Amino acid sequence: MLLQLSAAELGRLIEARAGSAYLPLTEQLIQEHSRIKGGDPSQGDIASWNNSLPVVVKALLDCGLGEVEVQIEVDLPHTNSAVDLVLCGQQPGTATDSYLAVELKQVRHATVDPLCPIAVDLGFGDGKNKLHPVRQVQRYCEYMLRYLPHLRQNEDQLTGVALLHNARDADVEALFDLSETNHGFLYTLDDLARFRRALTSKFTPASGKQAASALKQARQDPLLKVTDVARQRSVVGGGLTLLDEQYVAVDRITRHLEKTAHFTGFNVGLFYDAKAAHSHAPDPGAKRVYILRGGPGSGKSAVALELQRALGIKGREAVLASGSHAYTETLREIMQSTARRGRTADKRRAAVKLYRYFNSFNQTPPNSIDVLICDEAHRMRRSSTYRWTPKELRDDDRPQATEVISAARVPIFLLDDHQSIRPDEVGTAIYLKELAESMGCDVEVTDLEGTFRAGGSKRYQRWVQQLLGLDASDPVAWRPDGRMTLAVADSPGQMEQFIRARHVDNATARITAGFCWPWSNPDGNRLVDDVRISDWRRPWNVKPEHSVPDAPRSDLWSTDRRGIDQIGCVYTAQTFEYDWNGVIIGPDLLFRGGKFTVDRSASCDPAFRGPVDDAIVTRCVLNAYHVLLTRGVVGTLVYAVDPATHNELRRLIPGTIGMQNYGGGQPKLTAEGSQLPPAYRRRHG
Repeated sequence: MLLQLSAAELGRLIEARAGSAYLPLTEQLIQEHSRIKGGDPSQGDIASWNNSLPVVVKALLDCGLGEVEVQIEVDLPHTNSAVDLVLCGQQPGTATDSYLAVELKQVRHATVDPLCPIAVDLGFGDGKNKLHPVRQVQRYCEYMLRYLPHLRQNEDQLTGVALLHNARDADVEALFDLSETNHGFLYTLDDLARFRRALTSKFTPASGKQAASALKQARQDPLLKVTDVARQRSVVGGGLTLLDEQYVAVDRITRHLEKTAHFTGFNVGLFYDAKAAHSHAPDPGAKRVYILRGGPGSGKSAVALELQRALGIKGREAVLASGSHAYTETLREIMQSTARRGRTADKRRAAVKLYRYFNSFNQTPPNSIDVLICDEAHRMRRSSTYRWTPKELRDDDRPQATEVISAARVPIFLLDDHQSIRPDEVGTAIYLKELAESMGCDVEVTDLEGTFRAGGSKRYQRWVQQLLGLDASDPVAWRPDGRMTLAVADSPGQMEQFIRARHVDNATARITAGFCWPWSNPDGNRLVDDVRISDWRRPWNVKPEHSVPDAPRSDLWSTDRRGIDQIGCVYTAQTFEYDWNGVIIGPDLLFRGGKFTVDRSASCDPAFRGPVDDAIVTRCVLNAYHVLLTRGVVGTLVYAVDPATHNELRRLIPGTIGMQNYGGGQPKLTAEGSQLPPAYRRRHG
């Protein structure tokens, strides 16, 4: 949150001053943005503060509600999304806490996408459709209710509105076709009197400070991780609350399926149209391929699971494929765990059919799968040929992606351009788009720009890319933002002590490392301590083809609590997340001459043996550390084996590990130098 003041206090800050380009309130918000978030706010934010905020403040004052507290730019838990305003006060008649979420839009004209009624052109001139303002605030309210128990105490506590204060009804008429709810009403310039009546029905003239404080200090429920979403899909309300471009993408895809139902094979439930089923089917035209691109924590896997869930609720199956053994086997395990007694084998067969690998479609008849969701598509390989492929099926020249596209009527790819970690992994948005177009397909590319990891810190995401040189920028010092805790450990032993303490506190916590040590087969029923740094020794996670007592299978390392006893590699960590993330940077990544360089001779990854170009090895190693450094939801600790590299990390990262008398209890090892995210601060009852 940037600022909280009463409407009366804000009223004194919206009086224009001679010779100043901005209102005093706008100038204060610019300063707060730079202080809290770093960097300058966008021109759109500045214009909204200067032109839109006064409309709401004046409406409150006109209604005699000067004591209502106004919270500006309120961060949603665990994500970088923020509500423009949350008004806090007391409910008329009951004096209970009352809240109104307000999304402000300066638009004057708006048109709705004919293919997707919740995707609208708000006239910004960038050619990009945005989420319908009413649906946007509805989803924000739903998200707040999911993660803030305080708001669930009374179902009428929270209301949402979208205010288009510059627009006339006639100029945004199409927006009114979307159904309104208590979490999403639409008001325009023609509706300001109605908006004021809404304010007086929501608030009394009494002070809103207590309500604002209660919301600000409210406990936050932990972020739903990918495996949580997978387990809760069959529970009412157990799906993911999609936001912004996530929601637009999923809605657009499902509507495409609805409109093409009678020629894509859907004939029941969500996609059944009795009239269309018995009429002449229109020419479907070219096959449409969807590519959803997003960085770490942008919700790609959760979107994939939510899309599969939405179809499953209507009795339809969508196959979810991946190139990750750990991810696929974890999903199969979760589905198998829901089997009734005596039906485990049936459930296992269903799981194998529903969750597949990219290389399993080389003999699949064309268009035999209605919807094929390819998650982790950056792991798409050049071909499906591998060491166990029968000789008669080997085809090194046929791209693996062509098999996937051919097999599905509607192929969907979700990927991150910076997460391919093996030399033969080629899944980038450009590669897949060009390949699909060469097959005569229409392609839609959507960027998922939000982040649901690292406390919703976009700054951390950018910082990691700058650190590794993935966006052509030089490394910069980390500036704590109150969302993500980042610290340097003095030794691997200290890192382990910290991570284990978080594990004891029932947070999810793991240590991973670069692939710079051998990975031995088990010695009987015991894992070998392969990761050795001075006198500190620990084993890797179990190899995929082995099992060891009291240790999880490799595909369950990230989700089984026993994984705390092993060091994970990139192949077991990718896709998953955990609250606290320890990363050991091995000698394959060295900081020299102001940037990181890769020493392939220090890598033990067998994928780099043989005539693999140095540039490809560099890409894979940098991407691997990009994956490892972005698994943390709450905080990340780093340690580098190379002394010069470790010293450089100390220069760039102010956070350290130390003993603190934390929360009045016994001294404990904590991360210092940056604010702990609100959900994990210790509170007194």
